[in-house]
Amino acid sequence: MEGNKGTVCVTGGTGFIASWLIMRLLEHGYSVRTTVRSDPDGKRDTSFLKNLPGASERLQIFTADLSNPESFGPAIEGCIGVFHIATPLDFEDREPEPVVTKRSIDGALGILRACLNSKTVKRVVYTSSAAAVQFNNSTADIYDEGCWTDVESIRKMPSFGSSYAISKTLTEKAVLEFGEQHGLEVVTVVPTLVHGPFICPKFAGSVRTSLALVLGNEKEYPFLFEVTFVHVDDLARVHIFLFEHPDAKGRYLCSSATMTLEEMSKFLSERYPEFQIPSPESLKEVKGLRFACLSSKKLLDTGFEYKYGIEDMFDGAIQSCKEKGYL
Repeated sequence: MEGNKGTVCVTGGTGFIASWLIMRLLEHGYSVRTTVRSDPDGKRDTSFLKNLPGASERLQIFTADLSNPESFGPAIEGCIGVFHIATPLDFEDREPEPVVTKRSIDGALGILRACLNSKTVKRVVYTSSAAAVQFNNSTADIYDEGCWTDVESIRKMPSFGSSYAISKTLTEKAVLEFGEQHGLEVVTVVPTLVHGPFICPKFAGSVRTSLALVLGNEKEYPFLFEVTFVHVDDLARVHIFLFEHPDAKGRYLCSSATMTLEEMSKFLSERYPEFQIPSPESLKEVKGLRFACLSSKKLLDTGFEYKYGIEDMFDGAIQSCKEKGYL
């Protein structure tokens, strides 16, 4: 099962980002082990992973769960790197925030301990979120890697998805601190809203939000008031780039395009006349948060180059939705 570049582990393999990353890692010549949650009823479809080019020779699927961090050990043993993407998703705040946060942190630290125990893992790449940056008290127009979400402020003023922002912030801090304390190379990727085509059967949540004007999901319009995007393939390429780059260290913000709700309305109306897109005038009453831009300067200075623009993101997403029956 060894590829030319060695074996790596990707957690949360059936998800939007992880499945795309697995596809690219296989293309790059890696052998890949991925983890999925247990599926006693046999309802989860993993055939889309098993059918990827190179998967029959170089992909293994393991069962593991963040609520049982030790379950990741077998998948990580013997790997040269780990991409930790799996995360508890609870945007509706169904569970108490401390429960979600504890599961996220305990799971991530358990994975890092398994990396240490393996004696073979050279670097861990952890997928964080812009939610770990944007909710702070800064008045700056541009945020960089030194900006962190103010967890205590969010706890005092709970809002939709607050447990996600808190758990991602505290988990990212915990994994970076663990790496420093134990001499383990840990790099974190901090993406904005991830958009573009998807190979997983499930409708990717961030893509569904990005297509709210196409789908008519009015309740999600406020999230697009002013939004920053990154293409899923660029994000996968960032993960591989930072894993392979000898000098990569710490956090890397990952954002390639910004668009307001009004700009999106005009863009979509012109590019996709087959859809009934709300007019800019009809959206004037929509209120939402305006965040500062996230700077990718550190990432670009390291040598990475983005390949995709807004057109690629929407074209790819809409094509995937048509192919899978969502449009």
